[in-house]
Formats: sequence, structure tokens, C-alpha cells
Amino acid sequence: MKISIQEVKNISSLARLEVKDDKFDLFLQQFDNILSYMDKLNELETSNTEALYSPVEHTTVLREDEPVSEFDREEILFNAPDEDGQYFVVPKIL
Repeated sequence: MKISIQEVKNISSLARLEVKDDKFDLFLQQFDNILSYMDKLNELETSNTEALYSPVEHTTVLREDEPVSEFDREEILFNAPDEDGQYFVVPKIL
């Protein structure tokens, strides 16, 4: 699949990238290489291939998510620069 300089400019504009004029030819070549590779992959016969979520087996080694109260409110608010006994007090930001 061929891509034009104008399409590269449109893509860079959509991505909000500032690209110097001398780099468009490089990006054109890189996009063309990527799209050619995708075309090559599209030629593969995959109709009898089972879809995979992941090619490797994953087991969860994480702990169960259980709520634990490790600190009480007084400990948490102890070093606060300003608090009202229940919450941190911060300056108003507009």
C-alpha cells in the first residue's frame, strides 16, 4: 500500500506533531514499510487458526485484594500542615 506525502502531513497534524519539512520523506518511507509489512501479514491463511488471548499461560501470583485498616485517622493527620480533625485542609485552587 502506498501512502502520499499529504497523508503523512494529515497524520502528523492529527497526532499534533510538529514535523520539519525535510523529515516527511523519512516518515513516508517508514509508513510505507509498516503498511507493506501489514499487507504481507494479511496474505497469511488464518481461517483455521484458533484465536488466542495470549501465547503464554499466565497464572496470577498476586494476593487476594482484602481491605486492611493499618492506620487510624489521628496517625494519618498527625503531620498534616492543616487539618480539621477529620480531613486534610488545603488551599483553594481556582
